[in-house]
Amino acid sequence: MSYYPALGLTKEPFSTSPDPAFFFRSSSHVQALTRLEIAIRLRRGLSLILGDVGTGKTTLARTLLASFPQEDGFSFSMLLDPSFESEYQFLVHLMRLFHLQTPGKSALDCREAIEHHLFQSGVNEVRTTVLMIDEGQKLSVDMLENLRVLLNYETSEFKLLQVVIFAQMEFLGRIRRIRNLIDRAALKYIINPLSEQETAQMIQFRLQSAGLEPGRALFSPEAIRAIHRFTQGYPRRIALVCHNALEALVMHDQSVVEEGLIQELIHDESRWLAEAAA
Repeated sequence: MSYYPALGLTKEPFSTSPDPAFFFRSSSHVQALTRLEIAIRLRRGLSLILGDVGTGKTTLARTLLASFPQEDGFSFSMLLDPSFESEYQFLVHLMRLFHLQTPGKSALDCREAIEHHLFQSGVNEVRTTVLMIDEGQKLSVDMLENLRVLLNYETSEFKLLQVVIFAQMEFLGRIRRIRNLIDRAALKYIINPLSEQETAQMIQFRLQSAGLEPGRALFSPEAIRAIHRFTQGYPRRIALVCHNALEALVMHDQSVVEEGLIQELIHDESRWLAEAAA
C-alpha cells in the first residue's frame, strides 16, 4: 500500500533518481550550477565538477540540462558511463552522440570527422556543442588524451567543444598527472555535503515538492539532527534514511518522525551491514 495519502503526499518525496524537480539547491549546488552555465555560455572549454558518492552530481547534471530548455544555439549530449575498451570505441560513441555518419577505420578518422563537425556547428551554424560526462572517474588515460585533443579545436575567440565532467574525488589525482589537460580546465569545483541546516531544508523542500502542505512537518528537529549526524550531509543517504523513516511512520501509525525512530533505523542498518560483511 502506498504511504502517500496517509502522510498528505501526492508522490514519492525521497526517490534517489536524479529528478531535477526534486533538486535541492544548496549553496554549493547553486554555485556549481551558476558557474557551469557561465562557462558554457562563454564557451570556455573544460569544466570539472567533483564530489564524493551521493553528493548529487548526476542530479546537478540533469538540472543543468533543464537550464537550457529548447534554447536555440545549444546542442547537449550526455555520456552516462565512459567505460570503453579502446579509444576508438570511445570516439565512435562520441560520433553517435553528435549524430555523425558511420566513422572511418581509425581513431584519427574519427577525430577528423568530429573536428569538421565542431567547426561546422560552432562557426558556420553558431551552435554551442556541449558534451557532459557522468562517472568521469571511469575515463581512461587514452580517453582523457582524446578529450585534450578535442579541446584543442578552437577559434581565436572560443572553444568549439564544451566538456563538463562530473566525477568522484579520486578523479582529481589522475587528471592532475595530465598537466596539459588540467591546465585547460576553466572551471574546477568540488561539491560539499550539506550542513545540518541545509539537511533540514532539503527534507522540507522534498516533502513540499511531493505535496505536503506548507507549515506541516513530518520530521522533528531532533530526528533531523540524528539524520544529519548519521548521513554526514550526503543527499543520497539522506533520501534513503528519510524514505525508510516515512515507511516506518505509517507502519507505526504515527504522525511525526522522532529521533528514536531514526536511531532504530540506524541500528537496523548497522546490524544488516555487519551481517552482510560476516
